[in-house]
Amino acid sequence: MTANQQRLDEIKKLLNKYSYEYYALDQPSVSDAIYDSLMAELKQIEAVHPEWITPDSPTQRVGSKLLGGFNKVRHPRRMVSLNDVFDRSEVEAWVKRTDKLASGTQHDFFADIKMDGLACALIYIDGVLTQAVTRGDSFVGEDVTANVRTIKNVPLRLREAVGFEDFMHGRTEIRGEIVILKRDFEELNKRQRSAGQPEFANPRNLAAGTIRQLDPALVATRPLHFRGYDVIRDDNLDIPTHSFAYEVLSVLGITRNQQASVFADLDGVMRFVDEWDKKRHDLPFNTDGLVIKLNDRKLYDDLGLVGKNPRGAVAYKYAAEQATTIVKDIVISIGRTGAATPVAVFDPVQVAGTTVQHASLHNADEIARLDVRRGDTVVIFKAGDIIPQVEKVLTELRPTEAEPIDFPVELARQYPELEFVRPEGEAVYRVKGLNSSLILKRSLTHFASKGALDIETLGEKNVEALVNAGLVGDLADIYLLEKSQLLDLERFAEVSAQKLLDAIATKKQPLFERFIYGLGIRHVGAQTAIDLAKHFGSLDELAVATIDDLRKIDGIGEIVAESIVAWFADEDNIKLLEKFANIGVQPVIQESGDALVGQSFVVTGTLTSMSRDTAAAKIRSLGGTFQTSVSAGTTYLVVGGKVGASKLKKAEQYGTKIIDEQELLQMLQK
Repeated sequence: MTANQQRLDEIKKLLNKYSYEYYALDQPSVSDAIYDSLMAELKQIEAVHPEWITPDSPTQRVGSKLLGGFNKVRHPRRMVSLNDVFDRSEVEAWVKRTDKLASGTQHDFFADIKMDGLACALIYIDGVLTQAVTRGDSFVGEDVTANVRTIKNVPLRLREAVGFEDFMHGRTEIRGEIVILKRDFEELNKRQRSAGQPEFANPRNLAAGTIRQLDPALVATRPLHFRGYDVIRDDNLDIPTHSFAYEVLSVLGITRNQQASVFADLDGVMRFVDEWDKKRHDLPFNTDGLVIKLNDRKLYDDLGLVGKNPRGAVAYKYAAEQATTIVKDIVISIGRTGAATPVAVFDPVQVAGTTVQHASLHNADEIARLDVRRGDTVVIFKAGDIIPQVEKVLTELRPTEAEPIDFPVELARQYPELEFVRPEGEAVYRVKGLNSSLILKRSLTHFASKGALDIETLGEKNVEALVNAGLVGDLADIYLLEKSQLLDLERFAEVSAQKLLDAIATKKQPLFERFIYGLGIRHVGAQTAIDLAKHFGSLDELAVATIDDLRKIDGIGEIVAESIVAWFADEDNIKLLEKFANIGVQPVIQESGDALVGQSFVVTGTLTSMSRDTAAAKIRSLGGTFQTSVSAGTTYLVVGGKVGASKLKKAEQYGTKIIDEQELLQMLQK
C-alpha cells in the first residue's frame, strides 16, 4: 500500500467517524470547516486515483443511520443539501450550467444568508402544528414535535391573513433552521460560569443537542429560535417563487431573515455576497455563507437533482476560519528580545480568505501540550485578522515515524553557535548573555550600516543614546523621532539633531535589497538579499514564500530557507513590518543594468577610488555578484593595495582572472 493509499484510508475512517457524530448523534466533535477541509483532500486523492474509490468512501455516502429515541419519519419531499461554491468563478460556472439547461427562459436569482443551525421541517395541517421533523439523512428524519413546541417563536397555529386563506387548509410544510442566537448563547454561558458549570462549545452544537433531549421541560429552558427559509405545499402552484415563499412566511407568522433579496443578474448576487462577507459578524446568528437559488420554483424543480444536490441552487461558502494541513517542519526563530519561538511550517492552506503556510507554536510547553510533530495533520484556525494558530493535532492521521519534538535538542541543532537558557518561571528559552536592549542596539546599528540602509550619523554611539533614552523600541521607531526628543539628549544640538532626522527621512524609500539585508534575517547576507529582491520583487511576495519557493533560488539551501520562513512567521517581525508600512516606509526596486550579469567579483586589499562596500553596490547594480572569498565560480579577483597572499593563491588555483582597480573602474562605466 502506498503512502497516498494509506492516507486515503485513514481520512475515510476519520470522516466516517465525524459523519456518524454529526448525523447520527448530533454531537460533532469538529467544526464543519475541518470536515470540509479533509473531505476536499479526500476528493483530490480520489480524482487522481478513481480506481481507489470504494463504496464506503464518504464521497459516495448520502447519510448515516440515526439512533433510536425518537420515531422515524420519512420526508414526502427530500430535504436536500446544496453544492458548495467558494468564489465568483464557481458561481459563474453554476450560472452557465443553469443557463444552458434552462435555455430561452428568463430567470431571476434569490439569495439569503445561510444559518448555522439544525435543519427542521414544521408540518401544519389546516393551520395547526402537528409535527416537527429533523432533516436526518435527508430521506428520513426524527419526530421532535414535543421539543419544538417549546420554542417560543414557533406558532402553534398559523396566522390567518386575507389573500392567504388557502394556507389554512391542507398540509403546509415550513422548513427552516433551529438556532441559538449569539446574544442568548453568551448569556447562557455566563450563567454556566456563575454556577461553576462547564461552558458550551458553540451555538450550533448546543441547538442540535438540545433538540434531541428526551425531556421537553429541559428543552424549554434553552433559548432555541426557529427561522424559516422555505414553504412547501401539495400543489406546487401555491408557491410560484422563492421570494413569494418568504412573503408567505412573514404573513403566516414565521420568523425569517429580512436580508433575503431578488437579483436580476450575477453582478447583483455578488454584491450581496461581498456585502455580507463584511457584515456577517454583526448578524444575530452564526453563518458561514449564503444560499443562492433560481427564484422561479417551477424552473428550480424542473432542473432536478444531481445525486443529492439540486441543480437550481448552490451554497456560497465564505472563507473558512479553520482548515487542515500537514506540518512539513518545525523551525525556531530568534526574536528581537532573544526569545526562541518555534514555528510550524506546513503546506499552504486557505484560512479566513488568505493563504497561510506557517504558524507560531509559541514555546516548548505549547509544543508539548499540542504534541505536534513533523508530518502531523493539524487544524489551523484564524479568527478575524489574527495570526494563524495551530488548534490541535489529528493524531488519527499521524505517520508512524513521527517523533516527539525535543526542544533543547532542536535548539542545539538549529543554532549550534548559541547557548540558550530558560529562566525560572518562564515558558520561553532565550539566548544566553543577551537582553532585549543589547539585541535592539545591534539590530539598529546593522539596519543603519553602510551595507544596509546607510543612514548617516546613526552609528553605534547615537544608537546607544537613542535606545538608552527609550526613544526607540524597534527599528521602525527611528522614523517617528522628533527634534525636541533629540535635543533633550546630551549628544544632540540643533544642527546634529536635524542632520540625523534628515538622514533618516531620505531612507523612507530604501532599496528593497538593502531593506531585506537591514532586517537582520539570520543567514541572509547582502548578496542573498539581492537574490531575494530580484526573485520576489516585493515584500508581500517574499513574506509568503515557502521553503520550496526559496530553495529554487541559486545559493539558498534548506538552512537559509528555514531561517527566512521562520523570520517572517515571527509575530514580532510581522508587527514590525506592519508598523513600517503604516509609517510609510516603502522599499523600492531599482532597475539594474546587465553589463556584469553572470560575472562574480572578489576585492582584496584597499581601493583608492571607493570603499569596498561602494564597489560591491556598483557591481550588484550592474547585475554582477560580489563575493567575500574566492571560489571556483569567481570570475575576477580585484587587487588593491596591501594585498594578502591567500586570495591570490586561491585565484591562481581556480584560474580566476586577476585585475587591478583601474580595470574594475572601466568595467563599472559600461
